[in-house]
Amino acid sequence: MRGWIQAAFAAATLAGAAYAQPVPVMPPADMARMAAARAAADAMPDTPGTGPYPAIKTVEPGLPDHVVYLPADPSRLGARKLGILAWANGGCSDDAASARQHLAEIASHGYVVIAPGSVLSGPGSPSRPAQSAPAPLGIKTTSAQVAAGVDWALAENNRSGSPLYHRIDPALVAVSGHSCGGLQALQLAADSRIHAVIIHNSGVFTDGGNPIAGIKVDKSLLKTLHTPVLYVMGGTTDVAWPNGSDDFDKITVVPAMLLSHDTGHGGTFGQANGGENAQVAVAWLDWQLRGDPAAAHWFKGADCRLCTDKAWTVRKKGID
Repeated sequence: MRGWIQAAFAAATLAGAAYAQPVPVMPPADMARMAAARAAADAMPDTPGTGPYPAIKTVEPGLPDHVVYLPADPSRLGARKLGILAWANGGCSDDAASARQHLAEIASHGYVVIAPGSVLSGPGSPSRPAQSAPAPLGIKTTSAQVAAGVDWALAENNRSGSPLYHRIDPALVAVSGHSCGGLQALQLAADSRIHAVIIHNSGVFTDGGNPIAGIKVDKSLLKTLHTPVLYVMGGTTDVAWPNGSDDFDKITVVPAMLLSHDTGHGGTFGQANGGENAQVAVAWLDWQLRGDPAAAHWFKGADCRLCTDKAWTVRKKGID
């Protein structure tokens, strides 16, 4: 529960800052609804994903403060190289399993996905008391910890004896995150090793404020982008909508795309295999990192797959 609820309150704070209004307080009924949704998601078993390389969730001895999602048998990829996705948790929390369905789904398509923190929800998580009030706003992980996942994966690629030895293509590196984690992903997007960016239910504060303790961002971050960027939003009821849509309007240095459907701030992270948003993320990664033409059709052209799906609102710039 912690990742979702902290993310929701962080985003509510974020939205309040954007409009210079008092921070909204989530009613008890909404807290109960979110708790029930989180409990249902926690009860779901881990997934191997739907891709061709069944994935596992693991904690590696060389990276004990992160959780890694990757194909259970990397040798099944043959000559195909693994990509890397550095993930930043919702709420900038230390629950590296808060988006486990989403992350395992991506891993099953040939990616090593690394999230900072430990398993605090779902299978393998410790029991914890019900949360009747929001956690204090403030980060539990940093963008440096997110970047450490990339460092580890690239080191494993060069370490003789590692299951990942020479199985990773260092050019196939991406960063992504949800809510507060989306801001961390934007902080890392300038890293020259990064070649794809996905921001979920997030955006830089429109008034330049920084209401979440421990993270400072402003719109100048958008000028540091050097790769195309995808924003996936939850419609106008998503409390991060004002900030994410404003980001899109202000991006001028790289191609950008904003996709939105009416899922609210939680997206589809609690759905089996990460729901529709995970499929969109896989397609973006396969297009941007691997140049896959079938994946490109999700986004390119007036008749792109998402452009012709009435459930989605599509905005793009610099993308034909």
